[in-house]
Amino acid sequence: MKMRYIRYYIAGIGILILFLTTEFCFGQQDPMYTQYMFNTQTINPAYAGSWNSVGFQVLARQQWVGFEGAPSTQTFSFQMPLKNRNIGVGLNIINDKIGNEKRVSLFADYSYKVSLFDNTTLRMGLSAGFSDYGNSLTDLILYPDGISDPVFQSDINHRFLPNAGVGFLMENPAYYVGLSAPKLINSKYSTNSTEFSISGEIQHFFLTAGYIHEIADGIKFKPTTLLKATIGAPVELDLSANFLLKDKFWVGAMYRTGDSFGFILQWIINTNLRLGYAIDFPTTGIRNHQYSSHEVMVSYELKVLEQKIISPRFF
Repeated sequence: MKMRYIRYYIAGIGILILFLTTEFCFGQQDPMYTQYMFNTQTINPAYAGSWNSVGFQVLARQQWVGFEGAPSTQTFSFQMPLKNRNIGVGLNIINDKIGNEKRVSLFADYSYKVSLFDNTTLRMGLSAGFSDYGNSLTDLILYPDGISDPVFQSDINHRFLPNAGVGFLMENPAYYVGLSAPKLINSKYSTNSTEFSISGEIQHFFLTAGYIHEIADGIKFKPTTLLKATIGAPVELDLSANFLLKDKFWVGAMYRTGDSFGFILQWIINTNLRLGYAIDFPTTGIRNHQYSSHEVMVSYELKVLEQKIISPRFF
């Protein structure tokens, strides 16, 4: 049975390698999360309801601390199963700021679960919501000093943009594989008084995989992967290795291609409450300025289903 799980995980890695060896050019625009492996709902609506509980998570990320205009993201996620245990619903509220750009997003999630084989299920998810976008172009300092450009003489204020997404999640107590596109609609934002416009929402594609294995008494090993792709820049791949000690503490490390490496800690206080922290160190030229990124995460769960639930939750 364990060999079967390993084959599934190897297959998932094979898909990742296939993506990486293509000649397409991709990039990343949506917020990134180092602790993605503990809640992929922000990128995959099929994850909603997978906790088998009423769950809340708050995550705050400050990238490149001390660097003016660096990305700053705050996320609130909610999920719960409905009375029909095959259906899950969720909500994501994301506040993201990069320089003068500000984006607040609200998306509702719906998932439906079907049984496959050997305690393996497939969740199919849909999301729908909107983003409110603003960009203070008039606050930018143009170079050289004194230059005049009509593009930057008007701001982009409160541009409302609806969107929708789709996702799939195959899961088992020992592994998971997910594929999602949380924003299917490409769109642009324009300034208040000029014809200038910028890409506000671009399609992103995510492929995730994870596996849990007990390597010794009281020690479990969980490798995970996250591949991010969108038109515009190279594919980005996150690789992480986490260890669960005595079902109480997660300790791990991560590497993000072309970007950073870091470390992850999580304390499972009880079956309801978890606290997490992650720190990233850049591998690009910005490392010469010694700026790191920090994430703090808090999650809380209320058990509502009268069924046996694995404790602690691994994914």
